[in-house]
Amino acid sequence: MERELSVLIIEDDKDACRTFEDCASTMDKIEVVACTNDSQKGIELIKEYRVDAVILDLELNDGRGSGIDFLEDLAKLDINYKPFIVVTSNNSSRMTVEFVRSLGIDYYFSKHKSDYSEKAVLGMLESMKDTIQGSIKKDDAGYDAKDSAYKREKKIRRLISNELDLIGISPKAVGYKYLTDIIYLIINGEQKSLITMVASKYKKSDSSVERAMQNAINKAWRVNDTESLLEYYKARIDPRRGAPTLTEFIYYYANKVGEM
Repeated sequence: MERELSVLIIEDDKDACRTFEDCASTMDKIEVVACTNDSQKGIELIKEYRVDAVILDLELNDGRGSGIDFLEDLAKLDINYKPFIVVTSNNSSRMTVEFVRSLGIDYYFSKHKSDYSEKAVLGMLESMKDTIQGSIKKDDAGYDAKDSAYKREKKIRRLISNELDLIGISPKAVGYKYLTDIIYLIINGEQKSLITMVASKYKKSDSSVERAMQNAINKAWRVNDTESLLEYYKARIDPRRGAPTLTEFIYYYANKVGEM
């Protein structure tokens, strides 16, 4: 099976990140692995996923660091390959362009150009996919393992989100992301200190995470019609409670999604 071109977005404009991700979802050959507004986080993601290409905004005014920080740190990184680097920037001074080219970028897009768009950037990468992947030398076994693990996690999280949507637990609910994480952890074989792990990730207390998840479940059973809930949640519920307990709920969906 042909491997998609894996792309990391380093961009501080949330709308631009969303547009990149939406455009990529319509393309057969492009996979956006992650989007961050932190240059140091970008380096960590390079080490973790070893992406084929990076779309890099030079000015991370609403994030941390800068595109130049990323390029300088990337040059110091002890990895056996170099991703294809595409810079996007509102700064079109010749001095800046020449400087970032000296740091090893492969392509420069000026955001001031009338025909600039996130789709155009991805379209250029898609047209160069075979050339980019052919020029990158990686430890294929190690890369494929990372790539497969990422795709597995993404698929499982998408299935969990679909199930939560069906019973009316909104992504806007505070407990939504906690439930998604904790169900994924169970499917992935974790059994102990699950709430503590999720709480630590989001820098919250165990009690606040547990309360937010149970509140999201209770609200779904309070505001949605019983017939729809019974269609998608088939486990027995104690009639005195009127809604599943947190433990009942997360293990029901861990088992259900895990068998999909």
